[in-house]
Amino acid sequence: MPIIVNLDVMMAKRKMSLNELSEKVDLTLSNLSILKTGKAKAVRFSTLEAICKVLECQPGDILEFVEK
Repeated sequence: MPIIVNLDVMMAKRKMSLNELSEKVDLTLSNLSILKTGKAKAVRFSTLEAICKVLECQPGDILEFVEK
């Protein structure tokens, strides 16, 4: 898939665990893990907004398009 999810990179930069992020954005660990590993087929804008607020970043910091 040409969309790369860099959620783990942003979490590392903010020194935040998956458990902590899960609590702050009110998502289950499994759903957040699916997103983090790049296995998600879609992401809601409200979810992306919540993640960006907590990690203090832009959507482009989390999602990246890489042409094959």
